[in-house]
Amino acid sequence: MSKPTKTLPYVLGQEQEKKDEYKRVLTETIEAITASVTDEGAYQGASVETLQQSLAEFAILPSQGIGWEALLERVKQIILPHFLKTWSPNYMAHLHSPALLESIASELIIATFNQSMDSWDQSPIATEVEVAVVQQLCNLYGYGKESDGVFTSGGSQSNLSAITMARDWYCSSKLNHDVKQEGLPASYHKLRLYTSEVSHFSMEKSAHLLGLGYDAVRKVPVDDLCRMDVQELRGMIESDKQAGLLPFCVVATIGTTDYGSIDGVEAIRTVCDEEGMFLHADAAYGSGLQLSPTYRTRLGDLSLCDSITVDFHKMFLLPISCGAILVKNKEHFSVFTLHADYLNREEDEEEGYTNLVGKSLQTTRRADALKVWMAFQCRGKDGYEKIVDTCIENATFLAKALLAHPSFTLAIEPELSSVVFRHIGTSELNKRIRKELLHHHQVVIGQTVYKHQTYLKFTLLNPTITKEHLSELIALIDTLANELQQ
Repeated sequence: MSKPTKTLPYVLGQEQEKKDEYKRVLTETIEAITASVTDEGAYQGASVETLQQSLAEFAILPSQGIGWEALLERVKQIILPHFLKTWSPNYMAHLHSPALLESIASELIIATFNQSMDSWDQSPIATEVEVAVVQQLCNLYGYGKESDGVFTSGGSQSNLSAITMARDWYCSSKLNHDVKQEGLPASYHKLRLYTSEVSHFSMEKSAHLLGLGYDAVRKVPVDDLCRMDVQELRGMIESDKQAGLLPFCVVATIGTTDYGSIDGVEAIRTVCDEEGMFLHADAAYGSGLQLSPTYRTRLGDLSLCDSITVDFHKMFLLPISCGAILVKNKEHFSVFTLHADYLNREEDEEEGYTNLVGKSLQTTRRADALKVWMAFQCRGKDGYEKIVDTCIENATFLAKALLAHPSFTLAIEPELSSVVFRHIGTSELNKRIRKELLHHHQVVIGQTVYKHQTYLKFTLLNPTITKEHLSELIALIDTLANELQQ
């Protein structure tokens, strides 16, 4: 006969028994997590088939619940050993950072209280925290009193929000057409957005979702450092105008996903002013650099942009998901405003209650601004400066070491913390190196394509990585390449 399981309370409450059970569940979870951390490996190496088989052993939705104790044992056996350890110095594959300890604590608070950020009466202090954090962010990036912002799930949603605002602003101011009320204008198929050929794929996704289609996205060639070529931009805009098309927006990438390349916002702003276009900065990657007095000049003056995408689950080292869209002119948020009697009543807002749903694509939304508030309070400017500078300097060190090594080729010198390189062997060899590291050495690095060849990538967002460790990884990759070619 199976041992009866203790039934967990449904929720936390004022009763001592519920409080004790809440503590027990969290304490046992923390103990299980820490016990699973036994080495510095980023991934234990299990294959796709192994993971699928381990999950297939149990029904996902059993006819009877197994209770907390049995559940925790299964988590210990089949989940925790195979989770990717983003804090590992051996993890550097993507723009996917480890999480600061205080921000993990903030996640516990967010999940426990489960606020919803659409209306003030669902998130009183959380709303005020977001308003205050947004004001700080606007100040940080040089925006004035007419600016505003809202938290998002990340770069893709921020970019979609910005491009929506750009489209509606252009249609209203240039075509005398209200998209919000009337839908797309008859000439919608002529609208064109310009972004670099190595920009984020959310540009195409946004164009699709906005009814413009992939063809509306004009990919501008880049220079030798993978930055938008502004002269090419000028030529493409002029050519499109001659063809009767309607250029409405340029998206400057402030830290490309692969290379960390930074487009020149000053020169692009000049073009947008001449052509009457909206300028958005996709600074999902590079936005963290603003906290470094040493390196922030690499970003250019982001206050010249009409809107800015900021991501906190990249260089700010906060848990996924956490992003924001900032706008120089808060009136642009009117494109998302719609009042409902059951949610964001105008009478409440007239009395001073802030209902953030009026600025967001989302309705129900987590209190993610608390993560920023707690991390900013805990680390301060000096703490974040050290984090950012360490990551940038690690990338500089690694790039110089690769340039000095006869077995490696560097794509471009890094501006942020991404280093793209390859072993001098074939593309197939470089692909095999990455998989060998993943499945047999507990090291997870990235892979991309540069000039039609496979390249490897280190994305250095972990300030605990040392230069000595980077040197060891270069040596390991070189050793693997020699072994695989034998």
